[in-house]
This record gives sequence, structure tokens and C-alpha cells, in this order.
Amino acid sequence: MDDKNHDQPLTFREMLQSVLAAAFGVQSGKNRARDFSRGKPSHFIILGVLFTAIFVLVLYGLVNLILHFAGI
Repeated sequence: MDDKNHDQPLTFREMLQSVLAAAFGVQSGKNRARDFSRGKPSHFIILGVLFTAIFVLVLYGLVNLILHFAGI
């Protein structure tokens, strides 16, 4: 990692990758250290809540779709 990138805040893409990796339990130690040194907790909390809400809505939609096709 470059020294010039060490002081810059995380990009949206980097934060999204970290949230997705953490959600599935595959976050690397290197990325976790980067997140703690360059990231803001509020950004991760907001992205985590949004990811969880979208995940729940997708699951709800899939269950309703399956139940619809099953005739229940």
C-alpha cells in the first residue's frame, strides 16, 4: 500500500467491499487493519444497515415469489 493512500479516507467501493466481506465472514486481516486506520465507523454502520435491509427485502421477495409459484 502506498504511503499517500494511507492518509486518504476509504472510497465507497472499498467500504462496500469491506461490508460485503464482513457480512459473509471472509474479511482479510489486511483489509480489516485498513478499515480501522482509514475508515469512519459511521460510514460502516450506515452501509451495514443498508446492506442488511436490502438483504432482508431480497429474501422476503424470493420467499413470496416461491410461495406464489408453489400455489400457497
